[in-house]
Amino acid sequence: MKFIIIYNLNIFSNKQQTKENNMQLSNQAIGALMLALQKSLMEQTDIVPVLQGFMLAHSDNGLVVINPPTVSVGADSDFEQEIEQ
Repeated sequence: MKFIIIYNLNIFSNKQQTKENNMQLSNQAIGALMLALQKSLMEQTDIVPVLQGFMLAHSDNGLVVINPPTVSVGADSDFEQEIEQ
């Protein structure tokens, strides 16, 4: 099964768009994105609702995620067992 994703490139061709209108993800936002991906892989859940729920804010470093996902590790996890050995 092939998936083809077609982006509408016309939104990027607006010559009136200035550099001030461009936004960039901060390192914190990239970390939140990676954490959301890791969490969805560990829990075998869809990442889309997590990404849709991201609240973004402007900062001097770029966009930041106000509500990043959290991942908790239980006491019986393989990670803790490896540390104890």
